[in-house]
Amino acid sequence: MIRPFRGWISGFLKAASALLLALYGFWILSLIALRYVDPPTTGVQMQRRIEAIFSRTRYRKRYTFVPLERISPNLQHAVIAAEDGHFYRHHGIDWEQVEKVVQESNETGKLARGASTITQQLVKNLFFTTHRNPVRKAFEYTLAPLADAILGKRRSLELYLNVIEWGPGVFGAQAAAEYHYHARADQLDREQSARLAACLPSPRRRRPARMNQYSAAILERMVQVGW
Repeated sequence: MIRPFRGWISGFLKAASALLLALYGFWILSLIALRYVDPPTTGVQMQRRIEAIFSRTRYRKRYTFVPLERISPNLQHAVIAAEDGHFYRHHGIDWEQVEKVVQESNETGKLARGASTITQQLVKNLFFTTHRNPVRKAFEYTLAPLADAILGKRRSLELYLNVIEWGPGVFGAQAAAEYHYHARADQLDREQSARLAACLPSPRRRRPARMNQYSAAILERMVQVGW
């Protein structure tokens, strides 16, 4: 009985290892391709489509990929100030913020906030879903440094601003500008950009017009770093 059981365990571990290697191979090849090719869809976009099918609700996806130079610098700066102030200093993971979160969690006994970088959020949006689980987080932590190395900062920011959710079925800066302000992504001013950035923690619930306090804080952060 013991030998067949050990053989089964050994076979399972080999199969799991092979699957894991295949997954990482797929993800790495995808990141290399994404240096040059704009994604036609993402994991989160597919998630929203499936959710709509199962809930039998109407779903319309708004998604237009535009190059970074056609996205207002105001929005670029506002999103970095809001989501990842150390974006240009880390290599995919902001270990300084991770350490702060761990310390706060130890002091309060609960996880008060996240420490995901723009690169981690990009990986999540491209390859995974919004559902929280430790396995996805582990993949994020290993893939984010690879994404940072393969894509570089400019392309990572370009992809992120084009794929993140900004409302029900609204993905990317161009769609967000049209949906919320009836404008193009390159026309967004500082106030509009800060309000859009303030929606990102909960983009399907928050509306730019209601983000008075948080958008003011984002504008203050932008001024502090010279933007």
